[in-house]
Amino acid sequence: MANINVTLEDAKVREAAAAGMDEFVNLFADAVIDSVGGQLTEEAMGRLNADQITLVAFKYLHDEVMDGGFVQLIYNGFGPFIFFNPFAKAVREWGLDDLAALVNKAGKLFRKYGRDIQRDCTDEEFMAMFEQYPEFDDLDDKFVEDEEQWVAAVAHYIDENIGRFAEIK
Repeated sequence: MANINVTLEDAKVREAAAAGMDEFVNLFADAVIDSVGGQLTEEAMGRLNADQITLVAFKYLHDEVMDGGFVQLIYNGFGPFIFFNPFAKAVREWGLDDLAALVNKAGKLFRKYGRDIQRDCTDEEFMAMFEQYPEFDDLDDKFVEDEEQWVAAVAHYIDENIGRFAEIK
């Protein structure tokens, strides 16, 4: 199993855990992203293990969908990373069956509309996409509704498997 050296101070982990699930998950995700220079390139992914890559994918998915839904996620270029990799399978293995099902549904829509959504466009054209692709609305709503429980499940998975994500010193 490939594993880049990700190290976190015990005090920072405890502080993030006390601050809440979002902070705890973000601490680990940000540390993994920082360990590969801030960009998840193909070369960088080769230096991470499957759990670390899944965590980064979850952070990208979470941040994009919470900010602007699946249309924004796709427009900003994260579609192939989320939908053409075994992300849904990985989160299912983490116990997030509902999230995996939602990602698979969004993936079908990505395959149908992705090229059009990813095209260069003006801000007005981008904003119009939210009306052009209403099929994403229910998926966006479901993500927002279940986001807190999914973040809690990811935090629990990290806590139970901490060595797969970082070395704590």
